[in-house]
Amino acid sequence: MSNRARLTSSLKHRDFRLLIIAFSTSEIGSWAYNVALVVWIFEQTGSAAWVGASTIARFVPALLFSAYGGVLADKFERVRLMVTIDLISFAIMMTLAFEVAADVPVAIAIATATLTSTLNTAYEPAVVAMTPQLAGERDLGSANALRNTVDNVCVIAGPGLGAVLLLIGPPYVAIAVNALTFLVSGITVSRIRARSTPVDVSDSGELGAFRQMFVGIKAIASSSVASALVAYSVIATFVFGLDTVLFVVLSEDVLDTGSEGYGYLLAGLGLGGVLAAGLVTRLEQRSRIGLVILLGMAVYCLPTLVFLFASSPVVAFVVEMIRGAGTLVVDVLAITALQRALPREMLARVFGALNALMLLAILVGALVAPLLVDISLSTALWFSGLVIPIACLAGWPILNQIDRQAVTRQAELKPRLTLLEGCDLFADVSAGGIDQLAEAAVDVSVGSGQVVIREGAPADYFYVVVDGQFTVTSRGQGNEVSVLGRLTAGDYFGEIGLLEHMPRTATVSAASAGHLLKIDEEAFLDALTEFAPSPALMDGASLRLQRTHPAISLTGSGLQRSEPAE
Repeated sequence: MSNRARLTSSLKHRDFRLLIIAFSTSEIGSWAYNVALVVWIFEQTGSAAWVGASTIARFVPALLFSAYGGVLADKFERVRLMVTIDLISFAIMMTLAFEVAADVPVAIAIATATLTSTLNTAYEPAVVAMTPQLAGERDLGSANALRNTVDNVCVIAGPGLGAVLLLIGPPYVAIAVNALTFLVSGITVSRIRARSTPVDVSDSGELGAFRQMFVGIKAIASSSVASALVAYSVIATFVFGLDTVLFVVLSEDVLDTGSEGYGYLLAGLGLGGVLAAGLVTRLEQRSRIGLVILLGMAVYCLPTLVFLFASSPVVAFVVEMIRGAGTLVVDVLAITALQRALPREMLARVFGALNALMLLAILVGALVAPLLVDISLSTALWFSGLVIPIACLAGWPILNQIDRQAVTRQAELKPRLTLLEGCDLFADVSAGGIDQLAEAAVDVSVGSGQVVIREGAPADYFYVVVDGQFTVTSRGQGNEVSVLGRLTAGDYFGEIGLLEHMPRTATVSAASAGHLLKIDEEAFLDALTEFAPSPALMDGASLRLQRTHPAISLTGSGLQRSEPAE
């Protein structure tokens, strides 16, 4: 079994595959729609101020409500929430398409568009919080890198699609197409089998809506690890806010590429992120990601200093590609580490708060950049290229702590991973699934003569023998107790009752003192339902069941996971 992560490794997981299809569809539609809406507003008004007003009208609600969006993504079952948001967004976009076709006042159309951006503040936290559940521990970095890659591709391809749609029809056609992408996304997400467990973030009704918006901030502040990881994501986003202004100045005053140069530099940044995605999945597997995050910040910031002496557009494009790779490293590694560091029931509200902080960082960066440029362009470049990466070194002690904890945890899990990978039962389970089993396993010591499971008792755990000898006995469908065999290191038992949702078919007791790994039913079945059950799993379990209960056939009914009741 190969443990090497690839960019596409996360696509082995059916539910995550559905999520990324939905995300890609709606994201490219949204970029295309943005182009169409801007063109229509400018055609109607002839005013750049109205175009700016439309951007502000959609940006401000996202900034104000992102934190509460994360609360909603914790408070409600996330798959249902995402489907609901997609369907409502479909209705809103169709309304906007009709408004644009009817040439309603621009202010009305902007207000309609604002509804969608406000509504979707809960969508991104729900996606990020569901990703660890859908992609698994080992493939989490791959999942985050793939989402970022799709995002970068959509930044490039989406506006191109919008331009094509404007060539073949009026703006309302592109807006209607975006509406359809929301519908496709909602249908796709509805096919996801996994479900989240809603969490009461209101403290039994004691917290009002306003105070609930700050639960994510409090969760971040309560952990030095979370605070450091969030800080690096926010700083990287602040630098992007600086870029939104510096790109314009560089295009006009240094590169002599005019207004088109802004998109040229932005495309370089996005392309660098796309090309570096495969590398990021390998870096994410390293145990010392704190150092990699620092290096990523350096790669993102230091190349900016090239603009102090270079004025070639080709050199500028290459510089932005390098910087794009650096920011992808920071984003993916920081977010992945944050997902692993926090309890899953806190993820949505934390990422809702993070989204708000990142939007604020872009705004602050865009406000600070003109002040620096007013002093001099070189001042702005030195600040972005050198001052910021030097300031990032202040977080090294916490990043080093994260690295030490990761190395320690990896050493603790290695014996479990080796034992579980040796079980033919898990032959078709991904490396990520094995990691999750190792995380869920509990070490159990047993004394000689101790009964581990008893025939006829409810099935609740799966066991793997670490060391010692264990005797398997059963009455089966008769009255006499038969000895079925002995189990030693690497053997396992307890799977039949879990696979069939039936009582224990045999008794297992310790013939000597020994140790076991104990894995609960949910973690066991989650691992086995990731893919179709292996022949080794079904054949081996069938043979053991036939020895004790020949009248019963193995059906694997326990692998048919039903959705939780609403």
